[in-house]
Amino acid sequence: MSEQKTIKIFDTTLRDGEQSPGASMNLNEKLEVAQALVDLGVDIMEAGFPIASPGDFEAVKEIASTIRGTTICGLARCNDADIDRAWEAVKQAEQPRIHVFLATSAIHREFKLKMTREEIVRRAVAGVQRAAAYCDDIEFSPEDAARTEHDFLCEVVEAAIAAGATTVNIPDTVGYALPFQYGKTIGMLRDRVPNIDQATISVHCHNDLGLAVANSLAAVQHGAGQIECTINGIGERAGNCALEEVVMAIKTRNDEYECNTRINTERLVPTSRLVSSITGINVQRNKAIVGRNAFAHEAGIHQDGMLKERTTYEIMRPEDVGFARTDLVLGKHSGRAALSDRAQKLGYHLTGEQLQLVFDEFKKLADKKKEVYDGDIAALIQQQIQDDQVNQWQLVSFAVTSGSQDTPRVQLTLQYGDQQQTAESSDGDGPVDCAFWAVEKITGVKLVCRDYTVRSATLGRDAQGEATLEVEHQGQVYRGRGISTDTVEATIKALLNAVNRIELLQTGDDLGTAD
Repeated sequence: MSEQKTIKIFDTTLRDGEQSPGASMNLNEKLEVAQALVDLGVDIMEAGFPIASPGDFEAVKEIASTIRGTTICGLARCNDADIDRAWEAVKQAEQPRIHVFLATSAIHREFKLKMTREEIVRRAVAGVQRAAAYCDDIEFSPEDAARTEHDFLCEVVEAAIAAGATTVNIPDTVGYALPFQYGKTIGMLRDRVPNIDQATISVHCHNDLGLAVANSLAAVQHGAGQIECTINGIGERAGNCALEEVVMAIKTRNDEYECNTRINTERLVPTSRLVSSITGINVQRNKAIVGRNAFAHEAGIHQDGMLKERTTYEIMRPEDVGFARTDLVLGKHSGRAALSDRAQKLGYHLTGEQLQLVFDEFKKLADKKKEVYDGDIAALIQQQIQDDQVNQWQLVSFAVTSGSQDTPRVQLTLQYGDQQQTAESSDGDGPVDCAFWAVEKITGVKLVCRDYTVRSATLGRDAQGEATLEVEHQGQVYRGRGISTDTVEATIKALLNAVNRIELLQTGDDLGTAD
């Protein structure tokens, strides 16, 4: 039996995934996700778009200099400034890659670029050549390839490979392709591009029609060797191909695809939950592979079948994707070693100082709650990751007055650096609204609330409340998240998290997106 082909998994959660509205991550959060992706076993990690902003550049540079065990990739448009900036960001990586892109479809040529076919080819070749002068691992993407004329697509791909591209990515940028059509496009390139064997064919599919995973799998059947995807399928608009779904489809239906990946599938659920908690984008309960209901059975017929033989209604084992049979319960008598071990199993990598701070908060929580669940621990760790930023607003204390016969009132004391400020507000129609006004008074940051939810982080009436909100400031949307057994305190922490993001992310211009 011949050795099976290994499909490379190119994760773009930190680049395309972060482009989900409100899903921007700070440096500590990106480093946490980056390490989780290494533990998961991704082959390539697209760490960001370095020229997009100074913050994005610094994040890619830090990831490249500290994360080991995978290829670190930076995105660039086909121009000198972008490519130079990308190389500056990734050059310290153990295995650096530069990913250059240029739109090729007729609609992009006419309305966005206002360039002829000949100009597109020249620009693509020049971009690849400049990138190849820096490193040997170069990826080229003809943006909107799925809507590009086949003759021209072949011409651009051949020219890019000749110029030094070692991977050619064929993006379905707007999620327009159908599986049979997209598969045929990949097969067509293999048949018609004479130097195609000198490069890996990659695919990057968006989910506008709900077909990103199906299109990616069709491409694999026609010779693609790399799949670009994100954790939980997050990304622009309807998102990207979901890493967990495409990986488990290949693994579960190996009889058809006859290939494999290097992904450690038992890390899928912990990584999914980490990304969800950091981005604030909740995973729907019925989400394939990682949703809470993915292995739940309620119908009596199904339950009867499961009791007799698991495979009657389960095509995968929950343990294979990282679901634990039981939540490990810790209490006030649990030690630091047990907490450290559980944090690692949940996908977190804590420094000694971070572990101590989380342990201190864990002890406080354990005094309030009889049992502390995985969700509580993850929430405490995530709060600590948020609080690691310097020069940020932090909650010192608050007091709430509210009742059916009382005017709602919130008194708030915040700290920024060495300074503390106190404000009181009775302007709102409830304690949460008052909290918004009080935060605005102290920080001076005007906020418009676009979305606000509070949910239980774990089980039971004493569960921690997780407040998640989206606020608008000067036309841009920012996300905030806070955790506490008191929902008003959780809301205040979420507001401060959003304000701190505003202050951290206001530098630099948004340069748009690719792929």
